[in-house]
Amino acid sequence: MPADTLPAQQVSAIREFNRLYTARLGLLRKKHLEGEFSLTEARLLYEIGAHPHITASSLCTTLSLDRGYISRLLAALTRRKLIHQVPSRSDAREKLLALTGTGEESVARLNKQSDTQIERILSDLDGKDRDSLVAAIAEARRILSVPAQEIRIVQLPRLSSEALAILEEYYEAVHVIQRDDPAALQSLLDEPASAMWLAYIGNQVAGCVVLRTLAISRAAECKRLYVRPAARGRHIATLLMDALEEHSRNHQLDWIYLDTYDELKSAITLYERRGYECCDRYNDNPQATLFMRKHLRTGAP
Repeated sequence: MPADTLPAQQVSAIREFNRLYTARLGLLRKKHLEGEFSLTEARLLYEIGAHPHITASSLCTTLSLDRGYISRLLAALTRRKLIHQVPSRSDAREKLLALTGTGEESVARLNKQSDTQIERILSDLDGKDRDSLVAAIAEARRILSVPAQEIRIVQLPRLSSEALAILEEYYEAVHVIQRDDPAALQSLLDEPASAMWLAYIGNQVAGCVVLRTLAISRAAECKRLYVRPAARGRHIATLLMDALEEHSRNHQLDWIYLDTYDELKSAITLYERRGYECCDRYNDNPQATLFMRKHLRTGAP
């Protein structure tokens, strides 16, 4: 059911509970459990401790976090000598993560503090209410753990009607003046390093992105990044950018350029998190007000 057709009282009830438990558990504080770590840092340490040799990619999936953000947090934890990273033998692009001795001590301390916090909350309840609370949480977890429809990122071998439809939607959504005709798009897809990807939720197209090689040596441009409104909030733009950048590395490209305009705040935030930095104008797009680029060998994943 689309979000805009859900009963307002149901949405309000969930939001009200969110406000209650985030405050009750102290999740709004700068440091988790009044300690030395943020909540995200503490959760990363817990996951690495519970799953030795987990990879950054797996953490991204498990925690639904941006890959660049995870990379920066892991680098900080490594500098603090809480975790160590070892190259994977099966995939040179991945590193296996594990706690150091200091990291294990920190996780043990966090677990003890967390247990104490929950024990304090439960001790204020009588036995019947404790049983009811635990049962309600178990039921909520069961309901929310039902697997969502799979998200797939697919590189197109040829232009399709689905691709044309979502590109047309993108053009209208952001009022694009310079539009690509089907022949030009197919010609682009025929180039070895250029490409287009569609994101699918189940069998429905949810987003797209295009990569076009530039005249600049070993460089390409990210274009037409778009996620349909009903599919937003599921990190689809991140997955599309992951595919585009991996493809670019595999084709020995060094730079990815892109243009945007100031009103697209969420897109700019995504690009900055991924390591894109402002640069000089490199094209004649009359609508663009901001130009960015990323060096694939040095920028964040």
